Amino acid sequence: MFNASTQTLRLLAALVWFSGAAVLFTKGFGMFFEAEQLNPGQFWTWLALSTGLMLGSIKARYLFSRLCIKNLRRIEKLAEPRLWDFYRVRFYAFLLVMSLSGLYVSQKAHGDYSMLIIMIIVDLSLATALLASGSCFWKKI
Repeated sequence: MFNASTQTLRLLAALVWFSGAAVLFTKGFGMFFEAEQLNPGQFWTWLALSTGLMLGSIKARYLFSRLCIKNLRRIEKLAEPRLWDFYRVRFYAFLLVMSLSGLYVSQKAHGDYSMLIIMIIVDLSLATALLASGSCFWKKI
């Protein structure tokens, strides 16, 4: 009943991966616009934007792509794949902790220009890394 093909697991993993990128881009750009409203035309706001995108590209190449490929290889080796096997249990726990802590810190950042700058860098670097490394899902591993 809960059996799944490896192709289904690859698609579910990609869906979670790209959903994370979409959420983080939305959050990051929302904070960028909030920071821009607090202090219009500031150099730091634009530096945060470009730094987040640049760091994300580096993370994608040297970390996230490798993690993605490693997970896809793990999926291919599953003897009896189940619907929830597209990530390991520890990934789900990590995702929950990161989501909750990100939500908490983001709420605290509203109205605080310095915190918004930090969160722009963090969110956009993660979003860029997820999006850029997502090409692994479309390649044959």
